[in-house]
Amino acid sequence: MTAASPGWPARVLMAVVRGYRLMLSPWLGNACRFEPTCSRYSLGALEKHGALVGSYLTVHRILRCQPWCDGGHDPVPDNAPRLFSRLIPSSRMARASASPSSSSESPHD
Repeated sequence: MTAASPGWPARVLMAVVRGYRLMLSPWLGNACRFEPTCSRYSLGALEKHGALVGSYLTVHRILRCQPWCDGGHDPVPDNAPRLFSRLIPSSRMARASASPSSSSESPHD
């Protein structure tokens, strides 16, 4: 997947995350331990890696958000996790890692 044209499953998931940011996040407050916030991370992961890998990275990030984690700067990785290296053709992974990510999202979590 390239950053310019994520597939329809990724676009649907990105719409869900944007809906969360628009409707729920302002009321829940911003208490994210990480930079970028989890919702920004999710949008970046879905845009950069597509629905399958982006969802995995998002769930992995959310599971790390607990009291024993220090948090800090945690950008979306350029390469898919090893778990997915056998499932995604190498040419597709190379295109995903070469594409720039977008950071023009609103400041809400």
